[in-house]
Amino acid sequence: MIDTGDIDVYLGVDVGKGEHHATALTPAGKRVFDKRLPNTEPKLREVFAKLQAKHGTVLVVVDQPASIGALPLAVARDTGCSVAYLPGLTMRRIADLYTGEAKTDARDAAIIADAARTIPHTLRNLAPSDETVAELEMIVGFDDDLAAESTRIKNRLRGLLTQIHPSLERVLGPRLDHPAVLALLERHGSPAHLRKAGRRRLVTLLRPKAPRLAERLVEDVFDALDEQSVVVPGTDAASLIVPSLASSLTSVLDQRKHLASRIEELLEAHPLSPVLTSMPGIGVRTAARILIDVGDASAFPTAGHLAAYAGLAPVTRSSGSSIRGEHPSRRGNKQLKRAFYLAAFASLSQPESRTYYDKKRRQGKHHVAALVCLARRRIDVLFAMLRDGTFYEPPTAIAA
Repeated sequence: MIDTGDIDVYLGVDVGKGEHHATALTPAGKRVFDKRLPNTEPKLREVFAKLQAKHGTVLVVVDQPASIGALPLAVARDTGCSVAYLPGLTMRRIADLYTGEAKTDARDAAIIADAARTIPHTLRNLAPSDETVAELEMIVGFDDDLAAESTRIKNRLRGLLTQIHPSLERVLGPRLDHPAVLALLERHGSPAHLRKAGRRRLVTLLRPKAPRLAERLVEDVFDALDEQSVVVPGTDAASLIVPSLASSLTSVLDQRKHLASRIEELLEAHPLSPVLTSMPGIGVRTAARILIDVGDASAFPTAGHLAAYAGLAPVTRSSGSSIRGEHPSRRGNKQLKRAFYLAAFASLSQPESRTYYDKKRRQGKHHVAALVCLARRRIDVLFAMLRDGTFYEPPTAIAA
């Protein structure tokens, strides 16, 4: 929670690409500034300095702390202002309490400032990000884009192969992450080209990238080719597209490997990295996402607050005599929720995680619900680890 006891001016900034709109309110609600601001350092610095000189301590609150909101926050910190963040979803809900239906920058800036003045518990702290976290945030964001692009290309490839030769897709589709399969599709992108190349040439092509898999994969490919003799319309066109898609996928996967190395280097330089990675299931990319969105967890009063922020706290739905129990939340930070979910799935090889997961399955929960329960339970442990700076320790069995 933000301490607003010493704040003399609440400056709400509705950020934009070329210019922002800023509205400043005193603790009594008097409007002392309401103008557009160019997204340039000199003008931002001038406004912040004038407000400080005339009124005292200034709290700058934005609705978007990254991207287009990064410069106002950096300048505000450099001029000695306090800074905070009002999450967009919270801001939209608060906006419903104000009169009028217009959606303007001026109205949004005024709502941000008034929310900071009257309901400061809705604000989130924005501690100065060190260079490591700032670089991690940029690289991980790009890695997320590449992951989405990889999924899109894979789906397109599998769709084309299914259309022209379903049996071949069943052999190659699940292995599209393997460099040998991508090399095969880059060189020979159609059933006819694969037949023409022959077994020996294909084995020679694949062996450098898959020494143990090459011969078996080639046999599987030719077994699949023998299952279909008819040529489906569009096969010739697909033979032009498949090599291009395979080449694009190879490039994307290579970029992700390079980024993973850099992410790992940055993590090793951060003091919280050993704490995060000591927990089973948390790897390089998951640790980076947690470090970016959670940090040392000081912004969250309890583990429950962190779970709610990640969208892993169950939501109770009841009205009068109608009680429908608890349901998974559809809100929260989707990227962080996915990171916790994948970490929980990866931890199933650990006895303590598997035991808890099996317990939830016996209670009648399906696979996804049981994993969500496990992820929520692990947040309690992770929160304590970050709060105390301690490494993960497996729970000890309690003697009966």
